[in-house]
Amino acid sequence: MRWKGRRGSSNVEDRRGQRTRGPVFAGGGVLGIAIIIIYLLMGGDPQQLMQQQANNPQAPGAGANQIDPEEDRLAQFVSVVLADTEEVWADLFSQMGSNYRDPKLVLFRERVQSACGFQQAATGPFYCPADQQVYIDLSFYEEMERRLNAPGDFAQAYVIAHEVGHHVQNLLGISNRVHRLQQQAGEEQANELSVRLELQADFLAGVWAHHAQQNWQILEEGDIEEALTAASAIGDDRLQMQGRGYVVPESFTHGTSEQRTRWFLKGLKSGDIKAGDTFELDYDEL
Repeated sequence: MRWKGRRGSSNVEDRRGQRTRGPVFAGGGVLGIAIIIIYLLMGGDPQQLMQQQANNPQAPGAGANQIDPEEDRLAQFVSVVLADTEEVWADLFSQMGSNYRDPKLVLFRERVQSACGFQQAATGPFYCPADQQVYIDLSFYEEMERRLNAPGDFAQAYVIAHEVGHHVQNLLGISNRVHRLQQQAGEEQANELSVRLELQADFLAGVWAHHAQQNWQILEEGDIEEALTAASAIGDDRLQMQGRGYVVPESFTHGTSEQRTRWFLKGLKSGDIKAGDTFELDYDEL
């Protein structure tokens, strides 16, 4: 992916030098990582999962780890990708007669306090609608490569674009509407709504990539395959098969590998935000 030499975003808050004291999530360790990734990876709803976590203030400084140069390179990369999303979505919202509000992106290490509750790095990147901020521990990218076998800078960009897709949904009022419907629905119906929301965020990530390519020619050979590999790696069916040896479709919350790659590609090819209404189709047509 071509990204060097372009501006970075001013909306990045670096908390990597801070320590946050708080409760340890009950599903910690390798098992916790697997459980949380299945539920929340790439844009789950932290409000639902973390509502039981206590609120704890951040304690800066004490015991902060040194930040290595490679991690700083990743921080610069994330900043450029975020800046690209700001420009693309500001233009698209303007075309719709609206104003785009930039989200803030928070870099953290190990654990973080957000308006959606206390969060561990093991949950993966997430978007908090309550404070309109994206959160990421950059060590997640190593997890993508090592655990999910999904390396590459465009795969990493897809992660950010997906979370920003949730911000777009929030600004458009889609997220609130879905959450209200989920509160009134049974578990299976609530899961189906979650799948629709996640597939739309994948589509919106593709829309961003379409316009970023038009604007800056960001794509290099193999980049699209990297993003598709990442999207496929986090399909509910693949994660459940790896984790338990069988799948339970009614428990899906993010969509299958095939669905996630297809909706990302649909956004990438069309670049048209109006073509991504995952709520107008019958569920079995997604």
